[in-house]
Amino acid sequence: MIKALDKNSNVLVATFSPWKDGKRSPTNGMVAPFIDFFSNRVGYFALIDQPHPGSDRVIPFTEVYKNGKFQGTKKSSLIVSWLHPLLSFRNSSHTSMAFKLRDFLSVIDFAMSNGKKFDLLIGFESIDALAGIVLKKLGRVRTVVYYVSDFSPRRYQQKWFNNLYLFLDKMAATYADATWNVSPAMPEARKKLGYKTGKISPQLYAPNAFFRREIKFLDLAKVKPFSIIYAGTMGSENGPDLAIQCMPAILKKFPKATLTLAGGGIKKDVDNLQKLIKKLKLEHSINFRGFIPTNDEMLDIVRHHSISIAPYRAIPNSVRWYADAVKIRTSLACGVPVVATHVPPMGREAERLGAGVVVKDSVKQLADAIIKIFSDEKLYLQMRISAIKAAKNNTWDNSYTNALKSMGISIK
Repeated sequence: MIKALDKNSNVLVATFSPWKDGKRSPTNGMVAPFIDFFSNRVGYFALIDQPHPGSDRVIPFTEVYKNGKFQGTKKSSLIVSWLHPLLSFRNSSHTSMAFKLRDFLSVIDFAMSNGKKFDLLIGFESIDALAGIVLKKLGRVRTVVYYVSDFSPRRYQQKWFNNLYLFLDKMAATYADATWNVSPAMPEARKKLGYKTGKISPQLYAPNAFFRREIKFLDLAKVKPFSIIYAGTMGSENGPDLAIQCMPAILKKFPKATLTLAGGGIKKDVDNLQKLIKKLKLEHSINFRGFIPTNDEMLDIVRHHSISIAPYRAIPNSVRWYADAVKIRTSLACGVPVVATHVPPMGREAERLGAGVVVKDSVKQLADAIIKIFSDEKLYLQMRISAIKAAKNNTWDNSYTNALKSMGISIK
């Protein structure tokens, strides 16, 4: 394993991002943090972007940086490109074996044709990490990190497919030099599955984070009184309908209270939420902002609100039990107290830090918690101060530097 990364080092990252209307979406994949952290610290940095299923494009490409300067993109060779007809046919926002094969081949293809030996390879999913492990066996990579953003013991309903998913996770966690988890709940889940701690790679904590410039809050005078923000996708597992159903009880106590829904989702989910708003006659109290194209815009919206709500539903085997909750971290980065359900581990962390309240996924409990905070100015101000304090050092630089240091790798 390498001991340091410096201007003589070569680093390769394989990750993904959604593409819409010819543009990269900011959600998922950590593309911008990877580029910002590594491109200026090592001599040669390459990032393989594997477009997420359902995107405008299906063939991976690689962005190359030398000494912090962007050198351009490299297309995948014919070895990967010949999959285009199959990928186009299977291009929906669901996990697909064709896309997994594409991802594995894209990593092998670039590393073998590049001519360089990489000191570090970070695979953002198991299939990418496994490609890195193969490349290590071939002498093209020295150190492999398996970076995990989502994990669940029952990720898929089909038993054979879920078993394959767990097999790939176990192989990657076993043969990589280290596993970076965005949540401390992931190693615990692996233990319950029978993974032997002594036989798998070190399980390290690499939480989601923000750029330093993004962590800021507004003066209280600029925050809209009695305003609630739900920031995230509109899928039912995230509970946006619970946020809507809270409003009648909150409005009885605070008639000027408002709820903003900021985030995209599939048309069916969005239509159902809009119908619910009309059914409850909440059109004048709820602002449906829809998809927010950039992180900066989303953060600015959150900062203008009094309370954030993270009403994840307690669905058995949901990845939300084990994953990091970015909407909660977003709230803290904006100095906004959060009310969350008991599902995400980050909710309990926010409560421990005094910046959040955790309740069951119940409309009454969520509404009661929000009403209590709105009713107690001293409590609200204490939670706001705690949120600001909690987010102060939650930066990508700290997350990646600490994870590398835990592996014994210094950054020069």
